[in-house]
Amino acid sequence: MSEKKKSVLGRGLGALLEANDTSDRQRGNDLAKDLGVNSGMIIHISLDKIEVNPFQPRTSFEADSLNELADSIKIHGVIQPISVRKSENGKFQLIAGERRLRASKIAGKKEIPAYVRTASDQESIEIALIENIQREDLNPLEIAINYKRLQDECELTQEQLAERLGKNRSTVTNFIRLLKLPPDIQAGLRDGKITMGHAKALMAIDDISSLLSAFREVVSKGMSVRQVEEMVRNMEVKPKKSISGSLKSKDLPFTIKKMQDQLMAALSTKVQILRSKDGKGEVVIKFYSDDDLNRLTELITET
Repeated sequence: MSEKKKSVLGRGLGALLEANDTSDRQRGNDLAKDLGVNSGMIIHISLDKIEVNPFQPRTSFEADSLNELADSIKIHGVIQPISVRKSENGKFQLIAGERRLRASKIAGKKEIPAYVRTASDQESIEIALIENIQREDLNPLEIAINYKRLQDECELTQEQLAERLGKNRSTVTNFIRLLKLPPDIQAGLRDGKITMGHAKALMAIDDISSLLSAFREVVSKGMSVRQVEEMVRNMEVKPKKSISGSLKSKDLPFTIKKMQDQLMAALSTKVQILRSKDGKGEVVIKFYSDDDLNRLTELITET
């Protein structure tokens, strides 16, 4: 990770790790008396005295990556100390650095350098989540999930969250909006079928069935972000002359609206029923490409 990227992502974590206020300094001094060290010092702690963080958002650690880090630790040691807080049982609870802790155990180390500080449960959650967000291998959906969890568990507004992360509020908002996308599109983000740019362009489509149809086309054709943006612009519905005396969609009887919803669900695209008061009308089925038209034709003509 570049120095520039570190400085941006690390602002929230760095702020949390500093004991700047008077009460925190006093708690640190009280802790120092128990430990026999000066508050804020980096000390070496036995690995068997460190408990994992129960608030750790990360549950999986890639074995190959851990082994590579362990090999490096065997040669160079742990370059960046972990952060811990004192537990009531006389041990220490990990705040940040579980990957380094695990790799140190694999490397056969007996102790690890650690920065000892005081932290509330909320601070511990916040630090663990922010450290997780700093990982280089997160996909956009994982970032969105961590942003949302940090916001919810620490009771932050999006503006406060953006400040903690050193991000623009619009950036945070765009990531959190990803969680409102249908599961199929979220899975596409997770699996790398589409990028954050693709998803952002697709989010301009309000209708769910149209959105899913557009997503399938993006994936099947390997469209660029610019192509998706152009497609979405072309999908904007132009005013259509309706049949004489037709009712607006919102004025349709419940039974007709239900039929319209059933057709949309069956065809996975936007369907509009235009019906006049005398019972005549038309069914408008939207398609967004030749492939989509072929798909609809197959569905409709299936016997």
